[in-house]
Amino acid sequence: MTREQAQDLLNKNKLGKCTAEEQALLDRWYFHEAAKQETADGPQDILAEEQLIWNRILQEIPDNNNIRHFKKWHSIAAAIILFCLSSGAYFLLKKPATDNLTAKNQPVKNDIGPGGNKAILTLANGSQIVLDDAKNGNIANNAAIKVNKIGNGMLVYHFNKTASDKNTTASSEINTITTPRGGQYQIELEDGTKIWLNAASSIKFPQVFADKNRQVELNGEAYFEVAKNKAKPFIVKANGTLIQVFGTHFNVNAYMDNSSIAATLLEGSVSMTYAGTTVMLKPGQQGVTSQNKVPIKTNFVDTEEITAWKNGLFIFHDQSIANIMKQVSRWYDVDVEYKDGVQNKEFGGTISKYKNITELLNNIQFTQTIHYKLEGRRVIIMK
Repeated sequence: MTREQAQDLLNKNKLGKCTAEEQALLDRWYFHEAAKQETADGPQDILAEEQLIWNRILQEIPDNNNIRHFKKWHSIAAAIILFCLSSGAYFLLKKPATDNLTAKNQPVKNDIGPGGNKAILTLANGSQIVLDDAKNGNIANNAAIKVNKIGNGMLVYHFNKTASDKNTTASSEINTITTPRGGQYQIELEDGTKIWLNAASSIKFPQVFADKNRQVELNGEAYFEVAKNKAKPFIVKANGTLIQVFGTHFNVNAYMDNSSIAATLLEGSVSMTYAGTTVMLKPGQQGVTSQNKVPIKTNFVDTEEITAWKNGLFIFHDQSIANIMKQVSRWYDVDVEYKDGVQNKEFGGTISKYKNITELLNNIQFTQTIHYKLEGRRVIIMK
């Protein structure tokens, strides 16, 4: 984005004429630059941190005439930072002003660490393998398929076509990988498709795609990088919704406790079918279903926010505390209780999902909009 383009977007934002896609671009740009400035200690002064972010923005934006544009662009960058601060988008980037804030709010002994690579593989015969306990190497096989754990958090299926021709039943058996709350896992299917499975999710798939379609069934959330095969479409079935592709990158959020199913396309093309209607998604678009079977709604979204979980981050843009805590509860394996009607309070920001839970909650509390208590594995959110 050039400086002139940034100025145009900022002017449109001031007039309230930014589209959702344009607003997401401004937000994403700010979050990206601000996140790169976060250090272990972090600035202790908001103005100092603003200047650091501004300096980074100035370096990153192309400019063929620094002298002519400097004054104009300084005001633009300052306005962008001010806009993000005033909208509450800063809270997760701002460190507590003093080291004793965490100690005052939550004793360290009550802290809860982040989730990790945990999952259970259920084979067609019903036997289960706890993947986080299994050693690297071959963990299951038959004449056609070898299943290898190749590292912490990744499982790969290897297909032997010659053996499969002699044993078609074994090759088409269904496997299921399930992550608990506080777990995640990565799978590479026999066709080369890669899947990242989020916490509290499960996916069913055949060991070998022997049919004319490559179909899997998802409950929860997963990110897909589908291997290209024009002759054999890849289909994700999720709670009555079908997403069909031939080779592309996309995210599907289909948790049972959500009121909708959302498919977000990053690359390629996707058809989404629900309640008799089908829509085609473009890169950057999200299709959302509704429980009352109204037509699928599409809109452009910030794909970086949608896939943040896969990249080790929490990114929230004007999200209600209820939606934020849904993600937090799954990743940290905690229950959440609300008091004082705070569920609809909105926040925004970015933080690593590998921080302890109190660091995340203390940053939200730093806005002085809500407070929390941590009792065992229960988080109580209140005014």
